[in-house]
Amino acid sequence: MSPRSIATDKINLRLILVSGKTKEFLFSPSESAGDIAQHVFDNWPEGWAEEAVSKAEILRLIYQGRFLHSNVTLGALGLPLGKTTVMHLVPRENLPEPNSQDQRQKSKGGRSSCCSASCCIL
Repeated sequence: MSPRSIATDKINLRLILVSGKTKEFLFSPSESAGDIAQHVFDNWPEGWAEEAVSKAEILRLIYQGRFLHSNVTLGALGLPLGKTTVMHLVPRENLPEPNSQDQRQKSKGGRSSCCSASCCIL
């Protein structure tokens, strides 16, 4: 795969399905997780036919191990412009309840993150 130029006012999202298939999409920082899910649903890649879903509302983004609520914008996440960020895309009707580890992190005022701002642990 040859590197491509990314506009400096956009964020390149590399979305990974549970099957391991990936696809890259360009978004502006003002777009929300819900906007992204709708765009991906409306422009479902041909290579993802086996993973097709019935409606955009069940598509969920996972970033740094956390499900994103549909109203969270890319800008609010502090994603770097002009760079590629990796997220997972999964079909799920409802967001999971926070687990006890999440609650401990919040009570300590800490935040969980992986090795860098643009990767996820599989």
